[in-house]
Amino acid sequence: MTENNYPFISMLRKYVSSSVLLVIATVAALIIANSPWGDLYRSLWELPVAVSIGEFNFFSHDGQPMSLGAFINDFLMAIFFLSIGLEIKREMLCGELSSIKKALAPIIGACGGMIIPVVVFFLVCPKDPALERGMAIPMATDIAFSLGCLSIFSKRCPIGLKVFLAALAVADDLGGIIVIAIRYTEHLNLWYLLVSLLLIVVLCIGNWRGIRTKAFYLNTGLILWFFMLGSGIHATIAGVALAFCIPANMPRGTKFYIERIRNKLEHFPATEVTAADRNKPVLLSDDEIGLLKCVESASDHLVSPLQDMEDILKMPVNYHIIPLFAFANAGVNLAGMSMMNLFSGVGLAVFLGLLVGKFCGVFSFSWLGIKLGVIQMPENSDWKSFASICMLCGIGFTVSMFLAALSYPSAGHADLLNDAKLGILCGTIASALVGCLMLYLFLPKEVKEEELDIKD
Repeated sequence: MTENNYPFISMLRKYVSSSVLLVIATVAALIIANSPWGDLYRSLWELPVAVSIGEFNFFSHDGQPMSLGAFINDFLMAIFFLSIGLEIKREMLCGELSSIKKALAPIIGACGGMIIPVVVFFLVCPKDPALERGMAIPMATDIAFSLGCLSIFSKRCPIGLKVFLAALAVADDLGGIIVIAIRYTEHLNLWYLLVSLLLIVVLCIGNWRGIRTKAFYLNTGLILWFFMLGSGIHATIAGVALAFCIPANMPRGTKFYIERIRNKLEHFPATEVTAADRNKPVLLSDDEIGLLKCVESASDHLVSPLQDMEDILKMPVNYHIIPLFAFANAGVNLAGMSMMNLFSGVGLAVFLGLLVGKFCGVFSFSWLGIKLGVIQMPENSDWKSFASICMLCGIGFTVSMFLAALSYPSAGHADLLNDAKLGILCGTIASALVGCLMLYLFLPKEVKEEELDIKD
């Protein structure tokens, strides 16, 4: 499935990148939340969501229907983390995290980018257990925003720096997933947890036994999400667990199916098509239909379920789920607030954690690793350009907003949540502006064409 299955997204992508759409959703949320429609905006996310059969509601928690905001944060974000999990698994199997040599640089940088922001938050934030719940907020790097900023300089940026930033953001996401699973698990329901573990075992057995049907994994994953939600472990972890159970290999290998397609096409009758015949309907014989179905079946096996699922999710996640999440969560209510909220408490701790902590953590840990000879500087880069990439790591929007919502539930900590969101927005914007300025000043004026990242 490609973007042709999403005609609206296909048209939208011609004019707006996913990063720009994320910015638009964020700005729209800020404007509407502080307009005369602000109360309507906030009440929208409290509307109940239900898919019911009799008295059973699939979208319920502790006997209460989920609100629209909880549906976005708990269910749709589980799909987002499924996409992230698939990307992490692919990188671990055959990408930039597939070997110690490849993975060490971004992993060391990511460790610094997670540890130092937490230290900065702890040092700056007032010593209050309620406030310190947000220490994990500045840990994350937003891969969409950071790579979006870097794409502005794609013709000047060496591929080594692009690969480092992308791999570091993936490693960051893995760290964030671990933090969510450990720190934000409070009251465990052992019955639901046991069923969740059994479902994961079923998924693993399905992988081991060679089941390649995506419906099996998605339907089982949906049930897993329901029981994970009730277990006390955050439901988004179900998306990650499902991702790591989806097969990444093909039963007989790529060459077998390519050869099969070639053999079938050789038996397909060759015909000459004139200009007048192009719009005429063609009636195929039973043998021809059978040959085409064999080709279709073989082509389906050329792409592993993991890559196929990752490709299917790319468009709806980037153009639907993340912008909707941003629109639902970025609406900081500025009424009664001032910029002083950014210079004290949670707001300041998050702001400095992103702007200062992320840069210092990634740069210092990487510098130490390079000086000790454990890792190497990204190819075709110098310290100034490398420092510019480290500054972009302070762009921590999506996962940071998610962690903020977990740290300060809006029911009892609305003011703290607003302060944290303000710190995230200002820290992200400041990191993006400083990072782009550094890239403009320090990147080489020209990069050889063969060094450019064709993925841009």
